[in-house]
Amino acid sequence: MTTAVRTPPSSPAPAAGPPPDRRAIRRINLASMAGTTIEYYDYFIYGTAAALVFDKVFFPSMGGVTGAIAAFGTFAVAFVFRPVGSILFGHIGDRLGRKRTLILTLMMMGLCTVAVGLLPGAATIGIAAPILLVALRAVQGLAVGGEWAGAALFASENAPDGRRGRFALYPQVGATVAFALAAGTFLVVDLGIGETSAAFLSWGWRVPFVLSALLIGVGLYVRLHTEETPVFTAAARTPRRRGVPFLEVWRRQPRTMLLATGLTTGIFAVMSIASVYLTSYATSALGMSTAGILVIDIIGGIATVAITATAAVLSDRFGRRPLVLAGCIALAVWSLVLFPLIDTRSPLAIGTGIVVLLGLIGLAYGPLGAYLPEMFSTRHRYTGAGLSYNLGGVLGGAGILLAAAPLAASGWGPIALGVCTAALVLISVGCLWVLPETRDTSLTDV
Repeated sequence: MTTAVRTPPSSPAPAAGPPPDRRAIRRINLASMAGTTIEYYDYFIYGTAAALVFDKVFFPSMGGVTGAIAAFGTFAVAFVFRPVGSILFGHIGDRLGRKRTLILTLMMMGLCTVAVGLLPGAATIGIAAPILLVALRAVQGLAVGGEWAGAALFASENAPDGRRGRFALYPQVGATVAFALAAGTFLVVDLGIGETSAAFLSWGWRVPFVLSALLIGVGLYVRLHTEETPVFTAAARTPRRRGVPFLEVWRRQPRTMLLATGLTTGIFAVMSIASVYLTSYATSALGMSTAGILVIDIIGGIATVAITATAAVLSDRFGRRPLVLAGCIALAVWSLVLFPLIDTRSPLAIGTGIVVLLGLIGLAYGPLGAYLPEMFSTRHRYTGAGLSYNLGGVLGGAGILLAAAPLAASGWGPIALGVCTAALVLISVGCLWVLPETRDTSLTDV
């Protein structure tokens, strides 16, 4: 069983081609960041809307905890379909190339997001509204399942050895920029028409979804004007063994798949709490205004962008493992501190708790753009990196969202949710303890 593809020191692998020039590097970085920003913007505005209005628009007869569970359940649907998207688009990406796959996932995600913004509520079309919402969310999950791995591979496979962390920061930063951008868009809408107005419930929440149509053209233009990665191009010229990448990665690297999935499980659990649940908790349980929590999210998003980029760059010098490990340990501790801190209802305490949580996520998340692709062989790298990333999303991200409302309503209150989150992060710590360092790994098959 193989954990990473290494080049023997005595016979280094030949380079896949000359390093790209500065202009090409800028296009590569923009392509990997722009698409991820757009797709995760679509992803995060859905999460924000699920926290603020979906229980009223699509599940008005439920109310209370049941309505919140239903709203978060539609958000969690995407996590279930993300591994399916990883298998589907991983197969396409490992067979036909990274570039074509990224264009397809971008179009799917963008069109479904606009459709959600135009979807009538339950008051208009009844039960068809939540059914269609779940269907659109499932397609979004397929698209996101194929997006991240493609963007991360597009960046890392174009990077020279020793600088993959720096190149792969762009898809990671793209996701964190999207969080701040989504919060900012909702804040503008909220300040314009008011969070409790009938207009906000009727059409105001739809504006961020429809506006995403303007971003699709930008991402599509950038991705159409980039070349396929040299690592994939070189691999495509060699004799190809027949086989399905999904089966190949589990046959050749099962241990790596399981450990990489465990690593992402805890990180995704904290990301879901920070980006979705805390928005709902702060407004419904702590009495904070929508504008107030969105301002905190924007500040936290900016901090996450800076720390994510810094951690990715530093991983080229100090290694991926130490930085991700430090971030995960800090997240486990802060998960236990978080709810007692924000339950003081002090705006400063709430802001500190959320901003620090988001910043620590950046420390653990930044190096993953290089770390996960470095674990897998070129012939099934898209599938391996994407599937382990998205299986962690199901186990951690979706699981904690579905458990959040019942845990917070239990006798232990939100402290139970903090303990559960910390336990999931400790799974990541345990898996990371066993995984190898990959900074010096060659991405070229020998």
